[in-house]
Amino acid sequence: MTKPIKILFIICFWGWAVAAYAQEVYVSPVTKITMRTGPGVEHKIVAMLVSGTRLDILEYQKDWSRVETGDQKSGWVLSRFLTEDKPLTVEVQNLRRENEGLADALGKSREENQALIEKNAALKDIEEKYRKLEQASAEFLKLDAEYKALVTLSEEQQQQIENLKENLNDEEILWFLSGAGVFMVGLILGLSTRKKKKRALL
Repeated sequence: MTKPIKILFIICFWGWAVAAYAQEVYVSPVTKITMRTGPGVEHKIVAMLVSGTRLDILEYQKDWSRVETGDQKSGWVLSRFLTEDKPLTVEVQNLRRENEGLADALGKSREENQALIEKNAALKDIEEKYRKLEQASAEFLKLDAEYKALVTLSEEQQQQIENLKENLNDEEILWFLSGAGVFMVGLILGLSTRKKKKRALL
């Protein structure tokens, strides 16, 4: 195996081992701790870590451990200041975020519920208007049928009146002619009687 390949193999294996070993820990409940460039107080400080900071362990030792922060900054910290237990501050932050999420969800649910109430009210209003329209339509059809029946009855009665007028006119003419006939007969009889009386006198 050539040297470059060996180096590449060692780098890959070391990277895999580091990734496999990485463990999530937190800074224990102290005010602040230092993260240094090496395992000892003589090394330069690269960051100050507050309580509750989440870290990934890259290399664990009894006194010092090499860790990495969430923003990819790495260094050494005292192992006694690390803990696997989530600090109460982290729990409080998580609960606060969950509470905010639940509050947002509750707000959206209330908005949706209000929208449904308004839609339901609008639907009831439409149903009431439709019912009134349907009732009015039924009444209109009933009135229209009654009106047509009355028109038909009126036309029939008008025709009967016209027939009665014609019959009355015919009867008046008949009575007039009858009266004239009687008058003429009476006149003729009267004249005849006079002539007979005159002859008798002669």
